[in-house]
Amino acid sequence: MNYGHREAAALLSRARSEIRRVIVGQDRMVDRILVSLLAGGHCLLEGVPGLGKTKTLSTLARVMGGSFSRIQFTPDLLPSDIVGTRIYRASAEKFDVEPGPILANFVLADEINRAPAKVQAALLEVMAEHQVTIGDRTFPAPEPFLVMATQNPIESEGVYPLPEAQRDRFLMRVPVDYPDRREEREIITKMDVTPADADPVLDAQMVVDLQRAASAVEVPEPVVDYALRLVEATRRPGEHALPQLDGLLSFGASPRASIALVRAGRGMALLRGRHRVTAQEVYDVAYDVLNHRLILSYEALADGVTVDDVLVELLTSVPAPPV
Repeated sequence: MNYGHREAAALLSRARSEIRRVIVGQDRMVDRILVSLLAGGHCLLEGVPGLGKTKTLSTLARVMGGSFSRIQFTPDLLPSDIVGTRIYRASAEKFDVEPGPILANFVLADEINRAPAKVQAALLEVMAEHQVTIGDRTFPAPEPFLVMATQNPIESEGVYPLPEAQRDRFLMRVPVDYPDRREEREIITKMDVTPADADPVLDAQMVVDLQRAASAVEVPEPVVDYALRLVEATRRPGEHALPQLDGLLSFGASPRASIALVRAGRGMALLRGRHRVTAQEVYDVAYDVLNHRLILSYEALADGVTVDDVLVELLTSVPAPPV
């Protein structure tokens, strides 16, 4: 079915309301997850334990319909535990392929940085190409396909940092913060009674149709140029009137970041009921799209500079096109 932008926004509003029946606060996190889904990208949530990251993702999967799989990442996990393996059937005297839990519409990779790099690398193919290869056979992932990962801060005990190639596969990295006092009081009140459970609002085909509606949102040329300037400024800051950032980044954002900015901008515009992306949508998603793609130099680390410091300079200095 072809949804218009108003009809799509109404459906998304219903889905968001259903999620909020279960999840108190964290509106920014919920919106960014929905934008990732609409953009056909993957989402990484980072925050200390106990902030409701896992509950939010499992609730989203229930509201959106489709199949759901949860993978708990641990130090002893193997790549075959994720993508699947070949099993020898003695009765048939041949190998059969047993696909892993990654082949679901919504995959929750819980505490993804608790597993070592070889396990994290098992996700590279399926996240980029929506397929897994086991032996000589290839299995497509169902559509829609969304990997929603949670991550503990790197300062936590027993975590492995995600390699650059893995981080770049995520459309967004969304920091999750503590609730305010009013929200935490509401959480306590809800836990004193039977917790609410979300009802399905959409199904898998409806989500695919919403993704098509997002891809049809118009992006004016000046907005595309704005996204490109943001990304180029991370590579050659001196050429974009940002000499203060020279030498602070070892690597800027890749072309995948430019694509992600435009796709996420389309998703945010549709979520807001708009049929055209403005520079405001790109600005609003830029922090989440870029914060995990920038690699600080040794000089920046030695001086105590953070990626957030760089992004504040970037987003306040690169001019947006006039409305």
